[in-house]
Amino acid sequence: MLTSVRSLTAASVFALSTAFAAPALAQTTMPSDEVDDGGIGVEVSANVAMVSEYRFRGVDLSGGEFAIQGGVDVGLPAGFYVGTWASSLDEQTVGYGSTELDLYGGWAGEFGNISTDVGVIMYIYPDAGAGDFDYVEFYGSVGAGLGPADVTLGIAYAPEQDSLGGTDNLYLYADAGFGLPGTPVSITGHLGYTDGFLTFTEDAEALDWSVGAELAVPGTPLAVGVAYVGVEGDALVDPDGTFTDDAVVVSLSASF
Repeated sequence: MLTSVRSLTAASVFALSTAFAAPALAQTTMPSDEVDDGGIGVEVSANVAMVSEYRFRGVDLSGGEFAIQGGVDVGLPAGFYVGTWASSLDEQTVGYGSTELDLYGGWAGEFGNISTDVGVIMYIYPDAGAGDFDYVEFYGSVGAGLGPADVTLGIAYAPEQDSLGGTDNLYLYADAGFGLPGTPVSITGHLGYTDGFLTFTEDAEALDWSVGAELAVPGTPLAVGVAYVGVEGDALVDPDGTFTDDAVVVSLSASF
């Protein structure tokens, strides 16, 4: 079974393929099919989602418009993995072009009810305008299962890069999820803290949050979600609230 790395690092929008942040969540575990690999234990999973808007750490990257997202994860022996994830963007208002493409790799392990994950992710904007937009981030998390609930604490750090305005970025987050016993419904929550670069601001200090619910459609790979997402920070560059107003985000996703 693979965990969507994007949900661990993005902590973005409530979409089951990328939920909480939701690169990544509270972390969504994708069902996977074991590949006939001669017994070395390779697992492949895929996800696709349609979301009413794409939020990255509380900030709207799709201009309040519908976004299409999806990814593929490959689990390797001894807990290592690689994967890719992509989302459509609002080319006119965001400035990053029409597409975000993430490439990542790392190691995940479980010790009883404790799970760990460390890795590196590259955010790529292949059709962005003039300038350097791509950047690298390192991440790690520790999670614990407590009956029908799970809690995850995580950290992501992007060192100084030209694409971040010559500064760095620290992101801390906490995710929680609770499955309602006897139902296909789960409740999720997320709280994140940014210190450094945040989308349009080179020296931001911001809090982002989300609270939502998801329904796994019985007998199908489909899930439906809804979440209330917000972000606040005195230094955020968004005078008219175009990218940082609170929003209700709806998603339809499938995992394979």
